[in-house]
Amino acid sequence: MKKTFPLHLPDKKDARVIESIQVTINKYVKRERRKTLPEGADFWEFQCKVGTNPDAAVGRKVAEIAKAIEAIAQAEHPEVYVEILAVPGHRVKRATGEFSESDES
Repeated sequence: MKKTFPLHLPDKKDARVIESIQVTINKYVKRERRKTLPEGADFWEFQCKVGTNPDAAVGRKVAEIAKAIEAIAQAEHPEVYVEILAVPGHRVKRATGEFSESDES
């Protein structure tokens, strides 16, 4: 999803507009997670960017999108750009080894 959302609408309060944007984003993420994974993939990973426009967008984690949108709204920008791309993720197995004294804390 690559979309620019207006932060101010004439017939709605700004807080409700931000809530609506967050609901739309959450629906998109849930919908993408339900898609069938490709062979060999373990989960869907999301590459996200949020900014005032596509050129100024900064990489974020999914959990940080809401705070980034609120920060942009508090800075009184007229719109926010959100980019979320789902890519197949692969789990990395941790190396298992002997427990050593240096691991104690």
